[in-house]
Parts: sequence; structure tokens; C-alpha cells
Amino acid sequence: MRNKLSNIIWGLIFIIIGVGFAGDAMNLWEFNLFFRGWWTLLIIIPCLVSIIAHGINVGSITGLIIGIMLLAAHYVSFRINFWRLIIPTILIIIGLKIIFQGFRRKKVYAEPTIHVEGQTGFHGSDKREYSAVFSSNNIKITDRFTGADLNAIFGGIALDLRDAIIDSDVEITATAVFGGIDIYVPRGVQIKINNIPIFGGVSNKSGLSQDPGAYTIYLNSTTMFGGIDIK
Repeated sequence: MRNKLSNIIWGLIFIIIGVGFAGDAMNLWEFNLFFRGWWTLLIIIPCLVSIIAHGINVGSITGLIIGIMLLAAHYVSFRINFWRLIIPTILIIIGLKIIFQGFRRKKVYAEPTIHVEGQTGFHGSDKREYSAVFSSNNIKITDRFTGADLNAIFGGIALDLRDAIIDSDVEITATAVFGGIDIYVPRGVQIKINNIPIFGGVSNKSGLSQDPGAYTIYLNSTTMFGGIDIK
């Protein structure tokens, strides 16, 4: 469902741009995508799509604020160096996340996944949260794995699932901001990736399972000046 929503949003964006250029070509209106600071849309739009499709997370909010600040720098006449505000903004957002992390509601335990022909999915999740802020964090899971929330901010995370028990479809939400995440997956699972790249990306080096009944690991991620490797 999340992937479909993200596809719909991106589709509408391209349709709007196409209609704009078509109207300009037929002299119906003036349309110019390349205004001052147009390149900041390459940061702002992916972050907005990520927030709408997957909810609020550190990477998307950070990228959105930075993109808006850089766009404003082209039009606001205040004597402010917006580039020098990027790092303090990231640090403030990280601090707020750490402070309010403990106020989250209790986890909802995963319900058994029902595989129906043509449909797969997970119902609820007992996600584990791992963070690396200006540090590294190596995690090895040997018991039942039901999902994770990974945040690498100026740091690195290694999540080893090769000995984990995966008996249902699971979701991994990952954010890499000026950092990197390595995910080691076991054999016999499917990997489906939905990533919002902001000067970053995801590399999937794991072998693809040929079993149509294999459980799926859904990776919903945001990479901003960082990367995620699936091995």
C-alpha cells in the first residue's frame, strides 16, 4: 500500500510537469521549471514524498528543512549563511529525536502473516530500534526477527540477520544521513526496496530467492548523503 501511494505521488508530479511544459509549448501559459534555486526541489520533493508515504522520520524531516533553507537562501535577504545552519539543524533534530524517543507508545506485537495467492503483507510489528549517532553499532540477531527501525546519523550500523528466525513478512525502516548501514540477510528470503535517495542510495548484493512462498523483507528507507548495503 505504501509503495502504491509513493508511486501515485511521483506519477502526479511527472504529470503536472508534463502538462506544464505542454501548455507552455502551445502558448497557453508560461511554465518555467528552472527558477532560482530549482535544484533544491531535488531534495524537497523526495522528502515530502517519503513523509507522506512512510510517515515522519529523521532523514526526511532533516532533508525537508535543509531543502527549504537552501531554497529560501535564494529569496530571503537576511544576512544569514544558510549553509552554516545545516549542521546545527541536523544536530537539533537528532537531539529532539533522542529526547522524545522514550515517550513513544508501547510496541504492538506482530500478528501471524497470512499468505494469500497474489497477496503478501505483514500485520503490525514489534520493531526493534537501533541508532548510531557519531558512532558505530553492530547488531546480530539470533532469535525471532519481526522488524527494525535503523537510524545512522554520521555513523554506521551493521545488522546481521543471517542466523535470525524470520517466519513472517517483516519491515525494516532505515535512515542514513551522512552515514552507512549494512544489512546481512539470510538465504531464502525476498527483498523489496522502496528508497528515497537524496545524494545516496541502496545497493542490494543479496541473492534473490526463487521460492514463491518465501517471506519478504520490506526495506523502506531514506538515504541522504549516505548509503545502505544489503548483503
